[in-house]
Amino acid sequence: MVLVCAIAPAMAQGYPERLAHYIVPGSPGSGADILGRIVAGGLTQLSGQQVVVENRTGAGGNIGAEIAAKAPADGHTLLQISMTHALNVTLYRKLNYDLLRDFTPVTQIATSPSMLVVHPSLPVKTVAELIRLAKARPG
Repeated sequence: MVLVCAIAPAMAQGYPERLAHYIVPGSPGSGADILGRIVAGGLTQLSGQQVVVENRTGAGGNIGAEIAAKAPADGHTLLQISMTHALNVTLYRKLNYDLLRDFTPVTQIATSPSMLVVHPSLPVKTVAELIRLAKARPG
């Protein structure tokens, strides 16, 4: 996941001056939400100003990203994104924001491993075995 904002230069100027919104395009209680709350809590502690998490789910994260893109460019709206947003450029015909124009990546805040899993009844333990099984039993 990537935290997209302009926090470092702004902190030298008394940032944030007021409540900041930290948009998480994930459901409350999800891994993204938990991570967002940890980061927002740290930013609140560091800055002395409240940073509030707003969960804006839907459309593969595009709803939250669009809200952040349309917010004033004053550093008081932050967006936490994942690699999903890089893929959305190819998955959706029209996005109401431009990932490269509207956002600047600041830092990676976490890594999230992914796994390929199968039903335990399948007689495979490796990807090579899964491919052999799929070729032997097409369809």
